[in-house]
Amino acid sequence: MALATLPLLLGAHQIIEAFVWLGLQGHVPRELERIAVWAYLLIAFVVLPIFVPLAVMFNEPSQRRKRIMAPLVALGAVVASILFAAMVRGPVSVRLRPYHLAYSIDLNHGALIVVLYVVAICGSLLLSTRRRVVVFGFVNLVAVGIIAWLTVDGFASVWCGWAAISSGAIALHMRVGKFHSVRPLAPQVS
Repeated sequence: MALATLPLLLGAHQIIEAFVWLGLQGHVPRELERIAVWAYLLIAFVVLPIFVPLAVMFNEPSQRRKRIMAPLVALGAVVASILFAAMVRGPVSVRLRPYHLAYSIDLNHGALIVVLYVVAICGSLLLSTRRRVVVFGFVNLVAVGIIAWLTVDGFASVWCGWAAISSGAIALHMRVGKFHSVRPLAPQVS
């Protein structure tokens, strides 16, 4: 169930970002824009680095792989804690760019934190025994590289937008009748 809710969460995340865009353009009150900025960043920086590895782990049929994924859930929680602390310390800001929003928080060792964030999220996907989940993880890892190459200040906005669109693959994965594994699992005894 947790993995199946990811497209819904990411879609809501993008709707929230629409209010940030509208606020920066002067179409909604400044107070609504600030609430939307905080809601967006809380989902991006606090919820997702914990939720995604946890959802993948819950969806995983292999107990061995679940144990291997557990440190990535812990890593996601550490990353989320660091990002949340930076948000609370402030300042939190966002700037309108031509094709994205540039979110900014005061973060020490920002590049390392971003790498650990990506490891927690994409690593859990790549460790799955479910073939489609692994493919989704690989595609997102490639997307991360391309997005980082295209824009540094818009990384959070663009990757979250990509994730919302690509999460349709997760919805498709959850709807397809039989799951395919990377390796055959031990036969189930009735």
